[in-house]
Amino acid sequence: MQGVRGFATGRYRGLVVLLVQCCIVIGCVAVTTWAASTIQERQIRDATAERVLAVARSLSALEQVQQAIGAPDASTELQPLADLVGESSGVDYVVITDGEGVRLTHPTPAERGRPVSTDPLIALSGSEFVGTEVGTLGPTLRAKVPIRRDGVVVGAASVGILERDIAADLRDGLWALVPWTLGALIVGCVAAALLARSVSQKVRRLEEDVTELDLQRRVARALRDQTHEFRTRMHVVYGLVESDDSGAALDYIAGLVPVAGPGRRGDDAEIADVRLSALVGAVAVELADGGGELRLAPLTTVAHDVLHDDDLTVIANLLSNAVEATGGDGRVRVFLQADESWIEAVIEDDGPGVAAAVETTLFERGSTTKAAQADHLTRGTGLALVMDVVRARGGHVDVGRSELGGARFAVSLPTATVPESRPVR
Repeated sequence: MQGVRGFATGRYRGLVVLLVQCCIVIGCVAVTTWAASTIQERQIRDATAERVLAVARSLSALEQVQQAIGAPDASTELQPLADLVGESSGVDYVVITDGEGVRLTHPTPAERGRPVSTDPLIALSGSEFVGTEVGTLGPTLRAKVPIRRDGVVVGAASVGILERDIAADLRDGLWALVPWTLGALIVGCVAAALLARSVSQKVRRLEEDVTELDLQRRVARALRDQTHEFRTRMHVVYGLVESDDSGAALDYIAGLVPVAGPGRRGDDAEIADVRLSALVGAVAVELADGGGELRLAPLTTVAHDVLHDDDLTVIANLLSNAVEATGGDGRVRVFLQADESWIEAVIEDDGPGVAAAVETTLFERGSTTKAAQADHLTRGTGLALVMDVVRARGGHVDVGRSELGGARFAVSLPTATVPESRPVR
């Protein structure tokens, strides 16, 4: 449950990081697109203004235009020229006025001979004008340039482009930006996803390292406390034995751990090692108190004085693991053989067994299939100690399914003086 919660928390954090990064990418692309569209609009308007101003200046500089103004047939002479200039330059209208602001040319015939609809005084006073005004054709960006003859202003040339045409050019430019904008969004979001994944993995590894370090510290603290308690009790036992009060020593030991025979024996089962006999007997009493049973398998034979402390550590941890797996009220079967060359132990239980998902990590320090509890800070160390001994001695351990229905642990160890290995029987 803790792992699922950690996975869910890590996944949620990764999604939040990804969402924030995608929002940043979208915001940056949006600001960049807005800036680009603003700059493009300004460039289009500036280019349009320069174009209409250049056309108006070129028109006002033509001697034909200067000489025609004031003639009776000025409109007839200048209109074809205005149409040609407008068509070739791509502007929407070309208007030439006389010195009174009366139109000599206009795209609409009805407007010829009538005063212009906007103020003509700037151009007729000798200055140039560039800006947006609303005329008979609608809002236009126009340029007005005075026409001079012999240095005297005799009229004005007005050239304009409709604002709707400018807007159409801007839309075309913006549509050209769309593929680049979408591409930037896709690349940015993909990069953000990859970055978020990398960050989440690094954070998760860091959290796992911190959790492992915390577990190791708690285990070390618990082991120190247990070691201190054990040494205190051994001092008491030593004092009683030194005082030659063996009865009090036995009573004290019996109060600490259950002491009894090694449980039900199979045919030909014999344990000559008193330490192992006491260990198996204590486990048998513990199981019997809970309604369970420990049985020694037939042919169990342990010679005297061949077991080392490491061997007892392995057997004790496997027995403890089996008792916990049964819940304290199940069945445990033990097969042991130990002589001057080899030590073999097969311990089985009728518990739930070992799930395939945890077999690969079962012997890692801190790994456990039991629920974490405040009074079991050292969970996940027993099987790790077993593996430490097995590896150090060049032995072998197998995990399988017991005939009792639970787990089966089989360990084969050479004695300290025999280096070669042999598979578990």
